[in-house]
Amino acid sequence: MHQLTVAGAALRYDDAGPADGIAVVLVHGHPFDRTLWRPQAAALVAAGYRVLTPDLRGYGASDITPGSVLLSRFADDVAALLDHAGVERAVVGGVSMGGQIAMEFHLRHPGRVRALVLSDTSAPAETAEGKAFRNALADRLLGEGMAGYADEVIDKMLAAYNVAALPDVAAHVLGMMRATDPRGAAAALRGRAERPDYRDSLAAARVPALVVVGADDVYTPVAEAEAIAGLVPDATLAVVEGAGHLPGAERPERFNSVLLDFLRERCPTP
Repeated sequence: MHQLTVAGAALRYDDAGPADGIAVVLVHGHPFDRTLWRPQAAALVAAGYRVLTPDLRGYGASDITPGSVLLSRFADDVAALLDHAGVERAVVGGVSMGGQIAMEFHLRHPGRVRALVLSDTSAPAETAEGKAFRNALADRLLGEGMAGYADEVIDKMLAAYNVAALPDVAAHVLGMMRATDPRGAAAALRGRAERPDYRDSLAAARVPALVVVGADDVYTPVAEAEAIAGLVPDATLAVVEGAGHLPGAERPERFNSVLLDFLRERCPTP
């Protein structure tokens, strides 16, 4: 595990693979950490890519910034990570909130994006109802902690049938959620409630994008992925059967196959 300090917070990350390989940054969602991407990191490193997986501020081993953390702050943290790692351009990907951070990164730093990987995410700005929900959830997590919330949403984070069918995956996902500090989760929820609309910037994208979604995702259904793929001029859409909101964890072999096929075609290693 490596560390850098950005805007007053020590951020931890993993950096694996050849230093001269094409860099792939994978951003976890809420309320997880960088270990969510272990199956993808292993496959990408084996294929010759350099993989950077950060713990977002407030998550995993990174420092907490209480209050509200906007997606722009997370995106600029990723830019600082690339600077620290000596990487000018990278494939930038994420799942759920991590996908929105990838879109924010593309909005703010388009010249640093080699390609986008957007998994189980949504491009429009938050609705008024969504803002109220996220802020209320932030209050709840600060008051009650993470355990009750984690138990409530595990069968939405994973396809409900995978909670029992994939006990090791369910245990890992539950463990990440329960271990997240409520202050970090709440700050991200409040910041995410203020997110902008990414549809115009996606429609103007000049880089290829892989859009992935679990076939049984109840948070961001297939229609959301289809909408994103319809916006990006050079998009590839992949629907992962037998998965919900976290197909990279639920069906890693299929997810990795789709990801590697995309990268080999659009971002081949030297």
